[in-house]
Amino acid sequence: QVQLVESGGGLVQAGDSLRLSCAASGRTFRGSAMGWFRQAPGKEREFVAGITWSDGRIYYADSAKGRFTISRDNAKNTVYLQMNSLKPEDTAVYYCGVDLSGGPYLQPGRVDYWGQGTQVTVSS
Repeated sequence: QVQLVESGGGLVQAGDSLRLSCAASGRTFRGSAMGWFRQAPGKEREFVAGITWSDGRIYYADSAKGRFTISRDNAKNTVYLQMNSLKPEDTAVYYCGVDLSGGPYLQPGRVDYWGQGTQVTVSS
């Protein structure tokens, strides 16, 4: 059974940094893409960043470019999201997702497995 477990969220001030982790287990993820999404209250879940498991191709949403960095550690089956220069508008629940056959631009409707989410709150 596939499990995605996020960690690393918290309450920070504007300008601070956080690193989110997503530990994956339950199957091989070769050929998959993993990514980060976020959902703020009253809004739809939106794509933030994605990375392919095998060759490390990366794609960022415009909101993440220049501030967020996605990376992976294949040996640990873990994907990371380093978030710098956080803004209050980054406040959301952040979810990890895996598309078993997609590219680095993940779409919510194509995600096969989701993590439980981790709250990120940025105060002004």
